[in-house]
Amino acid sequence: MTGQPHPIDIHVGSRVRMRRVLLGMSQEELGRNLGLTFQQVQKYEKGTNRVSASRLAQIAEILGVTPMFFFDALPEGATGTKKNGQAANKPPIESILQSPDGLQLNRAFARIEDPKVRRSLVDLVRAVADSNEASAQQPASPASTTP
Repeated sequence: MTGQPHPIDIHVGSRVRMRRVLLGMSQEELGRNLGLTFQQVQKYEKGTNRVSASRLAQIAEILGVTPMFFFDALPEGATGTKKNGQAANKPPIESILQSPDGLQLNRAFARIEDPKVRRSLVDLVRAVADSNEASAQQPASPASTTP
């Protein structure tokens, strides 16, 4: 045994963190509601400590989701097996919502009420992403050689 957290424990913990952060709840507040310290919540969120079924049900109730929420989007290979010889990556939405910038972007976007403005922002972000992708795929221009 390597002592590394199991991929499912990491996934469940990251979903706990994602939901807690989306609600604007601190680790201290979640811990208080569970009768735990924020350090224990940290360990659950990192997957260092496994969450029991009964504790997961408590967390789900506090965070306003079903226990199955924590298993949604379980990455391929999370059971410890690999398919096609490759381990699964974290779903993009999870990575975004766990970053400080992604969280700020999500909160700010949620406050925009005008659907046309929201659509314009989505179009803008898509255009920037497409531009980055296109420039990354272009081969580097050869250095100019002047005699």
